[in-house]
Amino acid sequence: MIVKILVVAIIALYLNVLLGKYRVHFRKMSIKWWLIIHASIPVIIPLRIYLNTPKITIPLFIGLAVTGQIIGSRFFPKANKSKEDEQEEHI
Repeated sequence: MIVKILVVAIIALYLNVLLGKYRVHFRKMSIKWWLIIHASIPVIIPLRIYLNTPKITIPLFIGLAVTGQIIGSRFFPKANKSKEDEQEEHI
């Protein structure tokens, strides 16, 4: 059972690190930004159901998904900032 939980947890974290890295390229609260934030759900939920992990682990997976998004956006910042983005930071 622990192996199944670890598999889902690692996939949730890794997938969201990648999505968090990609998310920084879009304007906050835009449609694409929201889609990227929620893109891992159609992968994680069926995987969790298929591996029959206990429902009590759902908060763990949500927490790891949020953590992955934060890690992805902070450790892999947007490489080429536009002038518009730089001006928004000064405001």
